Amino acid sequence: MDVSFDFAETETQKSVRAMVRDFAERNIRPNIMEWDEAQHFPVELFKQLGELGLMGVLVPVEYGGSGFGYQEYVDVIVEVARVCGSIGLSLAAHNSLCTGHILAFATEEQKQKWLPKLATAEWIGAWGLTEANTGSDALRMMTTAVEDGDDYIINGAKNWITHGKSGDIAVVMVRTGEQGSSKGISAIVVERGTPGFSAGKKENKLGMRASETTEMIFDNCRVPKANLLGNVGEGFKQAMKVLDGGRISIAALALGIAKGAFDAAVSYSKQRHQFGQPISSFQAISFKLADMATEVEAAELLIRQAADLKNRHLPMTKESAMAKYFASEVSVKVATEAVQIFGGYGYTKDFPVEKFYRDSKLCTIGEGTSEIQKIVIAREILA
Repeated sequence: MDVSFDFAETETQKSVRAMVRDFAERNIRPNIMEWDEAQHFPVELFKQLGELGLMGVLVPVEYGGSGFGYQEYVDVIVEVARVCGSIGLSLAAHNSLCTGHILAFATEEQKQKWLPKLATAEWIGAWGLTEANTGSDALRMMTTAVEDGDDYIINGAKNWITHGKSGDIAVVMVRTGEQGSSKGISAIVVERGTPGFSAGKKENKLGMRASETTEMIFDNCRVPKANLLGNVGEGFKQAMKVLDGGRISIAALALGIAKGAFDAAVSYSKQRHQFGQPISSFQAISFKLADMATEVEAAELLIRQAADLKNRHLPMTKESAMAKYFASEVSVKVATEAVQIFGGYGYTKDFPVEKFYRDSKLCTIGEGTSEIQKIVIAREILA
């Protein structure tokens, strides 16, 4: 493998970052606590993000997207997440999971049908793999799709689905073969409004509360065979490839949260005075900030490496897992230290770090836990 990397920032990246940062400050920051308290998923905001081309960051221009690569995509997620993890999570799930799956595995006809609506946020996307009793053990999923003429009849339920209620379209992994077989799962697109497709329980979450998470329920849901992505039995393999890119998304999300918490901690440490001087002048605080800064930059380097490999269509399973694992753990650590630096104020909702603290934990769980990432990394280095 060519292991040379060039992380030099391009003018396009600078422009994208500035645009997203300005948008986030004007349209997201004033509302974050209101949305968080109400668990409100702001669909209208995502329509605005669609107008800016941020709901189809990786989608080619011919399908209505921005046609950017993974470095720009990382910048988009980071800049949104450093203001609000919830919005960053929904943006990542839409771009890398639902839209990314269709972009990677759909036929030309399917791409023409669905990508323009997703890239412009006319439609919000969802992606369904996880079930209540399987979690990381996806091969034992219970949701089935049975052939019936020119259709599939889907029965079952998916859990922990981002946009499971508000999404207009979902890529759903279903069992079409033997349980436990990697060739027994297929990927089928289901559009909202299809009879038998409904939303179930909405989760009341610790963090990421403005990003909607619900069940998706399928009760004799009839879907045309034309909605199958790829061939029968390829769904699990497709999902694993989608998750390779998804790990970069969650790593970027974690990095954005860590940067937001770090920025808040640095600013507060300079303003807060004790014993006649800013608390940043105390070694106990300055050393915390030094550790935080070092780990944030190390996480970013791992993410940039994985994004570079993804852009060049090189193997990056190990690198994306490393980026996701390290960045998510760093996010929790940095957010925790930020709360500590704020002291009692860090434990109140009047200051931003308690939300970074709550939001960060999801990054170590979603799209593959830290423990799963270790399994992936170990498998790659021992192969």
